[in-house]
Amino acid sequence: MIRVILPAHLRTLARVRDEVTVDLAPEATLGALLDALESSYPVLRGTIRDHVTLKRRPFVRYYACELDLSHDAPETPLPGAVARGEEPFLVVGAMAGG
Repeated sequence: MIRVILPAHLRTLARVRDEVTVDLAPEATLGALLDALESSYPVLRGTIRDHVTLKRRPFVRYYACELDLSHDAPETPLPGAVARGEEPFLVVGAMAGG
């Protein structure tokens, strides 16, 4: 089980309170995790990634084990601690402005 922490507005949209969990096959990659998350919570489709291109939305960031995975390719393996469920994968809403 992979633990995922969503920002407050996506937790509200998905109607969950705390972190969510998703099952992944042995190959725990960034793309596989996002596919499983959208499959488990279809209301999130298009909110984290574009429907067509599957590219990350501009003001969304991904973090795991204090690493920024936002610009990593979908086939990037998740850190071992995240794949084992020891550490959460974070989807974070970035802030802009000044």
